Amino acid sequence: MYPKNIRLNNPGIHILTQPLNHLGRADTEEETAFQTARREASEEIGLPDTNANLPPPFRVEHLCELPANLAKTELVVRPCVALLHGYDPRTGLTADPEVSLIPTLDAREVAAVFTAPLLGFLKSQLGQDEWYRGSWSLWHNENWKKYIYVYVYGREWRLTTPLVHQFFVRQNSNTNATEVYRIFGMTARILVDAARLGYAQEPEFEHNSHFGDEEMIAKLRRLGRLSAVRKPSDQLTRQTMEKAAKLS
Repeated sequence: MYPKNIRLNNPGIHILTQPLNHLGRADTEEETAFQTARREASEEIGLPDTNANLPPPFRVEHLCELPANLAKTELVVRPCVALLHGYDPRTGLTADPEVSLIPTLDAREVAAVFTAPLLGFLKSQLGQDEWYRGSWSLWHNENWKKYIYVYVYGREWRLTTPLVHQFFVRQNSNTNATEVYRIFGMTARILVDAARLGYAQEPEFEHNSHFGDEEMIAKLRRLGRLSAVRKPSDQLTRQTMEKAAKLS
C-alpha cells in the first residue's frame, strides 16, 4: 500500500487517498469516497471519522476529490482533499494540531505521518542538497512522468512513524542527527496534482498536464478489468494497456 495519510502545511491540507479496489476500499456501495477516506484515517492514524468526535476547536472541511489514479496492480485510488481547521470562530478557541492532535498510527498500514510544505512539491529545489528527481517512462501507452522527492527530516519537518515501509523509504544519512526519506510513485503524483490545484501553479519541471487517469480507467472497465473482486494475479500488461488505448 502507498502511504495513505499525509499531513501538509501551507495551507494545512490533508490528502486522504481512498483505494477503490484494494485494502481500504469502501465497505459498501453506498459509502462515499470521503466517508471511506475518513474511516480509513480513523482506523490508521486515529483521526476521528466525524467532526463531532474531534476535540474542540478542530473540524475537518471536505474540499474536493481529485481524479482517480491508476497503478499497474489494478489499484485505483481516489484522492480526497480536506482542510483541518484549528480555530473555531464561534468560541474563539484556537489550537495547534501538531501539539493537540498527535496521530496514533496503525503500523500494519501506515509508514509515517509527516508535515511538509505542499508548495514544495512544485519546486525543483527546496533549500537542501537534493530534493527532486524526475524521469519519463511509458505507461498507459503514453509518456508518464515519474517523480522522486528526497527530503531531510530535521527542524523544518515533523514526522510520526512506527516503522519503515517499502513505499516510504528510509535512506542512509551522513550524520546521526538527520533522517532522509523518499516520496515517489503514485503518492508523489497525487501530491503534485494537489499542489497544482491548491496554488493554481504549474511545477518548475516537466510534468503530465492531465490530472489522474479517469479516461484510461473507463476504457479498462469497458474491457472488463478493474472489477470489484481482484485476483492475486491481476496485473496490467502492456498488451492490455495498448488494447484499451485503441478504444474510442
